[in-house]
Amino acid sequence: MRRNRLAAYLTSLFLAVGMALTGAAAAHASSAAVTGYVALGDSYSSGVGAGSYISSSGSCNRSTKAYPYLWQAAKAPASFSFMACSGAITTDVINNQLGALNSSTSLVSISVGGNDAGFSDVMTSCVLDSDSTCLSRIATARAFIDSTLPGRLDAVYSAIRSKAPSARVVVLGYPRFYKLGTTLCLGLSETKRSAINGAADYMDTAIAKRAADHGFTFGDVRTTFTGHELCSGDAWLHSVNLLNITESYHPTAAGQSGGYLPVLTNAA
Repeated sequence: MRRNRLAAYLTSLFLAVGMALTGAAAAHASSAAVTGYVALGDSYSSGVGAGSYISSSGSCNRSTKAYPYLWQAAKAPASFSFMACSGAITTDVINNQLGALNSSTSLVSISVGGNDAGFSDVMTSCVLDSDSTCLSRIATARAFIDSTLPGRLDAVYSAIRSKAPSARVVVLGYPRFYKLGTTLCLGLSETKRSAINGAADYMDTAIAKRAADHGFTFGDVRTTFTGHELCSGDAWLHSVNLLNITESYHPTAAGQSGGYLPVLTNAA
């Protein structure tokens, strides 16, 4: 009988502890759900290529189909500041986008670094010039990623942490652009496509390292974009768009909702 009473007592104790922990976790999740979210970064965060641009955002081209807007629509944080802007480099984020951050900010997302490394110039060289010129321009970008980009990212990440000391910061990377090994894709050579994909990997590795060193979470979108690259037959990226050149090589609305949004949701 004593053993049965002891077992009953222990069972009750474990249940009580479990309920207390569950309640605490629920309370934490509930409080986290109603705090502020600030979306920073470049065109991959503003939603260039997704359409449905907010007129008041002007040349920043913030889209209601961009992953930050979709996340806040689904999660309804108490406040939402959409600061990401087309063409932004690291200094633009520091100088123009951090005003919305404060001690109450609980979530920050950001993608930045591609423009610093000359993403647009790389793609122009690779589309218009020879394989050797494309590879040379990519080599220049990789050298910049090694020598200069880490310091620029450190400056941005340190400024974010200083202004939002309690926030969870999710740093989103960039997708690979091309599916390789297919004969059904016209345009760039396989050499160029492979080199561009390699440059995206190189960039993501550098960003992930700096994010980790600051205690931030890296959101790797290469996994969600797999099978949806250019030349895949179901691309979530624009190829060259002569009617709107700015949208070239940016995620479509499907790329924002299917490629970026799940990564932020899982990381946040």
